[in-house]
Amino acid sequence: MMARDPDLKKDLDATLQTRKELGAEYESELIDSFLEKVEHRMEQTLGATADRQVRRHLAERQMNAARGVRPPGGPGPGSFGERFGFAAVSLVLAVPLSAIGAVNAQLPGLLVTWAGIVAVNVVNAAHAAGGLPWGQGARGRDGDRD
Repeated sequence: MMARDPDLKKDLDATLQTRKELGAEYESELIDSFLEKVEHRMEQTLGATADRQVRRHLAERQMNAARGVRPPGGPGPGSFGERFGFAAVSLVLAVPLSAIGAVNAQLPGLLVTWAGIVAVNVVNAAHAAGGLPWGQGARGRDGDRD
């Protein structure tokens, strides 16, 4: 990795030169500092790689959706993973939303916030179970076109 990253090689050379000037008593601090730089560089690299992969995956999904193609063996709409992910995200977002509601409007704000969270999850579960006509095209309850 250092052979491909000239900045990291320069940092290592500077660290070694500083160690020669300061002596062995500062060696552990110098090593820790250099390792933090390496870790930061790796996080940047991994983050950029993950970002590219996510963008590519989303672009492929959009192209498949535009073509009307479902991925083979992939989860369909309303699959368990999709429903679980939606519920998990809504619960994670519930924490800051609850804090905002409680701080701004005390108990009524907290109750309204949680009523909204419950409503969103109930509608999502009902839609996934096929209980709501949204996403079923323009069909009525008996399956006829309107």
